[in-house]
Order: sequence, then structure tokens, then C-alpha cells
Amino acid sequence: MPKIVVTGVDDSPTAAAAARKAAVLASALGARLHILSAYGTFEAERIGHGTDTILVSTELTAKGVAQDVFAELRRDFPDLEMTYAPAEGNPADALVSAAEELGADVIVVGNKRVQGLARILGSIARDVAAHAPCDVYVAHTHQR
Repeated sequence: MPKIVVTGVDDSPTAAAAARKAAVLASALGARLHILSAYGTFEAERIGHGTDTILVSTELTAKGVAQDVFAELRRDFPDLEMTYAPAEGNPADALVSAAEELGADVIVVGNKRVQGLARILGSIARDVAAHAPCDVYVAHTHQR
């Protein structure tokens, strides 16, 4: 059975740093990297201009975020097997669900907003660690 590493991204530098660490880890393990971007609840709007109509949705926006990170990592990790997708729900639930569905070996999360003694882990990292069906790697993603 192939190894799978799952990571979640948004458009923040800390998420990009966690995704880069996930790519390094997946490469070292000979695993496939799955990049997802959570989008909360599905919302859509059609925007018309003349005869053209464009559909804008939270799902398409999240897909674009994941695709951008995928493209960036592809440049630095050309041989790494990678996939990306949008995922409905809050980030922690989306990561746990994806890990369950894919049979992931590890979920990589960043330590965004991890500050002070009262915050041992950020809320996403904490929630993922509490519910993950696999190992969780908390990547150091910001300077203190």
C-alpha cells in the first residue's frame, strides 16, 4: 500500500511553509502528497457581463489555492507524486476526513498562532491531533 502524506493550505505564508515541510517528508518517505484547501460551506455566485457568465464559488477559490501551492511545490519537487483538491468543512475536519478517506500515514499541519504557555498547539493542530486516524506532524512555520 502506498504511503500518503496529507496537508492543508490557505493563502498564508505559514501554510505554504507547512506544505513545503510536508513535501520534504513525503519525498523522504517515498510517499504521495495530497494538498487540500478547506472552504467552509459551499457558496456560489454567478457574475454576468454582457453574454459572458462566470461562476465564482468558495469551492473554486479553495481549489485555486491548493493548485497554486501544488504548482509551487512541483517546481522544487518535480519527481514527487502529488495531488490537490478543495475540501468542504473547517480545516481540521477536512484534514481528518481526507486522511481517513485516503488511508493517510501522516497529516502535516503548521504551528500558526501557537504562542504562549496556554496555547500548546494551535486550534487546527490541536483538533487534528485529537481526531486524526494517523500520525500528526506539527511543522515549525514561523519565527518567534
